[in-house]
Amino acid sequence: MDERLLAFQRLLDIMDDLREKCPWDRKQTLESLRHLTIEETYELADAITDQNMTELKGEIGDLFLHMVFYCKIGQEKSEFDVTSVLNSICDKLVHRHPHIYGDVEANTEDEVKANWEKIKLKEGKKSVLSGVPNSLPALVKAYRIQEKVKGVGFEWSERENVWAKVKEELEELHDEVERATDLSTIEDEFGDVMFSLINYARFIGVNPEDALSRTNRKFIRRFSRMEQLMETDQLAVGESSLEIMDTYWEKAKIEERGKP
Repeated sequence: MDERLLAFQRLLDIMDDLREKCPWDRKQTLESLRHLTIEETYELADAITDQNMTELKGEIGDLFLHMVFYCKIGQEKSEFDVTSVLNSICDKLVHRHPHIYGDVEANTEDEVKANWEKIKLKEGKKSVLSGVPNSLPALVKAYRIQEKVKGVGFEWSERENVWAKVKEELEELHDEVERATDLSTIEDEFGDVMFSLINYARFIGVNPEDALSRTNRKFIRRFSRMEQLMETDQLAVGESSLEIMDTYWEKAKIEERGKP
């Protein structure tokens, strides 16, 4: 038997054992596993961001376990099992890739995405956006919304137009803040700025979630180094002026960049 199949069978057998013999595993439900799966997904994302292949291997395994666990519970409820789940995704992939398994032509990534969205609408989806999960973090959700509508042609034609929209939204935000209108209006304008920036990020080939994640990590790294430098000079962050902290912040930046 194929080594891949043997490894997967081993995981299925272990899941059967755990569900039968382990008090913790017996107690789990679809609902109790939900937040754990979300946590594991974020850990997987961290491993990818860190390019830590050892961690990534482990996190992928954790998610495999969760998927098998859901299938086991579904089987117990006589709703679905691992076989029906796998056959279902295989059938969907074949159906949604007619350029591979049929006679449709799609030679570019954009053509593939456009066909994908059209096929989903034919399958009974009421809206192109119906497949975007409600619980996605807002930044990721905005990116997915924009990708979805692009698939049916609702997209800017030129990058310069997208940047012009960003500047327009920034001006509108600035005007609302200057007018000191109610907070909800300012919040609306701020949301428009973020949405337009996310759109621009797509046009320049940047994933905004990854970009912001990198910036967060960079800030944490530099701030932590600033704290260390200040502590070495017997200064406390919470008791120092902004000017002093800014001086050490610049030192941390220069040190990180390897400048003399």
